[in-house]
Amino acid sequence: MTEPAPVQSALTGACPRCGKGKMFAGIVRFADRCGSCGLDFSRFNVGDGPVVFLTMGVGGLVTLLAILVELNWEPGLLVHALLWIPVTTILVVGALRFAKGLLLTLEYRNAAEEGRLKQEP
Repeated sequence: MTEPAPVQSALTGACPRCGKGKMFAGIVRFADRCGSCGLDFSRFNVGDGPVVFLTMGVGGLVTLLAILVELNWEPGLLVHALLWIPVTTILVVGALRFAKGLLLTLEYRNAAEEGRLKQEP
């Protein structure tokens, strides 16, 4: 069984171990386990890492684009709202699915676990 590349697994939402089952049960909600090989997705902790980076990245990009549009065409506030709210939503949801999938895949590949303090005998 050949494992898919991390980016390929994240883009397609495929299981990082078998590449056949689906990693997601919803738009950005992970399935409990792979329907094909049985990999337990609940043991991975993706947390809020992807959300933080997307907030900064997408927020900065949309702000820059909104400033450029304002300086070049000076549209009204309603035009900005009708333009940037859907663009931001689409970028965040689309990128969040990819980022969460990539992080789970990398956790699986690197056998990442929660940190533990070394116990002295």
